[in-house]
Amino acid sequence: MALTGIQILGMLPKTNCGECNIPTCLAFAMKVAAGQTEIETCPYVSDEAKETIGAANAPPIRTIKIGAGDAEFIAGGETCLYRHDKRFENQTGLAVMIATDEDAAEVDAKLKRANDIVIERVGVMMCNNLVAVKDAGGGDLAAMAKKVIEMAPKQAIILMSDNVESLKAGAEACGDNKPLLYGATADNVDDFAALAKDTGCAIGVKGKNMDDLVETTDKLIAAGVKDMVIDTGARTIRGAYEDNIVARRAAVKDRFKPLGFPTITFPCEMADDLMMEAMIGSVLLARYAAITVFSDIQGETIFPLMLEQLNIFTDPQRPMVVEEDIYPVGGPDENSPVLMTCNFSLTYFIVSGEIEGSKVPSWLLIKDTEGLSVLTAWAAGKFGADLIAMFVNKSGIADKVKHRELIIPGYLATIQGELEEELADWTITIGPREAGHLPAFLKEWKPAS
Repeated sequence: MALTGIQILGMLPKTNCGECNIPTCLAFAMKVAAGQTEIETCPYVSDEAKETIGAANAPPIRTIKIGAGDAEFIAGGETCLYRHDKRFENQTGLAVMIATDEDAAEVDAKLKRANDIVIERVGVMMCNNLVAVKDAGGGDLAAMAKKVIEMAPKQAIILMSDNVESLKAGAEACGDNKPLLYGATADNVDDFAALAKDTGCAIGVKGKNMDDLVETTDKLIAAGVKDMVIDTGARTIRGAYEDNIVARRAAVKDRFKPLGFPTITFPCEMADDLMMEAMIGSVLLARYAAITVFSDIQGETIFPLMLEQLNIFTDPQRPMVVEEDIYPVGGPDENSPVLMTCNFSLTYFIVSGEIEGSKVPSWLLIKDTEGLSVLTAWAAGKFGADLIAMFVNKSGIADKVKHRELIIPGYLATIQGELEEELADWTITIGPREAGHLPAFLKEWKPAS
């Protein structure tokens, strides 16, 4: 069981030195217990205490790393069942499947798409994470792994085979970009335990069912294998959905170690077309799949999955924000309009996008509202006239424009009078309530005389 803050405090030196950047040992212990900092941050804690606390407070779903550098992918590290309880730690990996007997041109096309599809959303660059290479008996697994590294260098690699020697050769071909070696079963568990030790790679374990999976992971744990990704063997949407929930509950609620690993699922083996694969993937992504493998990556099917991924794995306690600053949009000059809005990322990207679409170069002032939307920030006292005036005066916007007109969101119309008192030299203009109306508004805009 996880240790409490008081139990952790008993193992600390209690010097209150502050060298961990936390003022007291009690506060530090509470943060360690809450998973907000690592015990290693304390420079004076004993090695024995580090080991005890680290083991007791390790996340119930083990953190697994695949690949290295730009191709590194991290799975697991999860501590809760529901995002609102705390947060989900590591995004679900989106993988494309290629096979050793697949047409070379098709493989090249898949790898090019895997490497090239990058979509920006609210300032976040979204892309798929992995390539799964399946040993289909028609080619060289190691050669295919090298091809992936050459054509898609930012993708972590999953090597799939029941042939331990092929996997070992593939791992050697990957070098420091250590792949996930998938194919351990109850029949070859000893061989895969040795493979894990020889290569230092994480092992993918496939069960015939949940009971068979537990038996296999138990044996691997007993053999000293620590890093695994598990597959219950379910190949229906209902079966995979239910198994993922059972595994997550058993690990998080009961600390059941044989299931305390990230899960891998295969929508590519549950459907005959990409749209159905994407639908199945969306269900499994929402219910704890750490990796989902698809037969291909297409823009129209991967985008909604990436968007779902972004929404699920955004920390609900820390809104996505942009930095408070002046943002030039479209190359503005001293005669360009000046607009203001909040620093909630979605608001910023929608507003800046509409300004850019209007073809009217503008200055966009982003006020720090702690990630709250316009109305919410105003209601919370974080977007009041006094705070806006203070920001405008210190921002330096007065040195960038000749006029003195500030356009504020339509939802802040009620503070126009207060703002005019705070900014006596400025004319306050009420802009549209909806960002979609900005292009027409800006095209008609002229500086107040």
